[in-house]
Amino acid sequence: MSRRPKSARHQRSCCPLTGQPALRQINAAQTAGIRPNFPAGIAQPALRALYGAGLESLDQLTGVSESELLKLHGMGPAAVKKLREALLDRGLKFQPDKGSGACGK
Repeated sequence: MSRRPKSARHQRSCCPLTGQPALRQINAAQTAGIRPNFPAGIAQPALRALYGAGLESLDQLTGVSESELLKLHGMGPAAVKKLREALLDRGLKFQPDKGSGACGK
């Protein structure tokens, strides 16, 4: 019985923002340290996505675009909206969209 080869996505998973291998099994204990740095109401999946991408504060979000954040597994439009509002409250904003920067390119 032959096995089908895994797709490229399953062979090497990486963060769309950093290109580094994705962290697996990020848990609530790991994200607890960054939770106070973000607005209330950011769901755990979004916090795991931020943590996995190495984003630990609102100030760091000024270096990425909304579309880049939305590429992260666990990051959805509601979380991006809350983050955008929190940035605006501080007089900050996301980077403008630069185009796609997919893994392996």
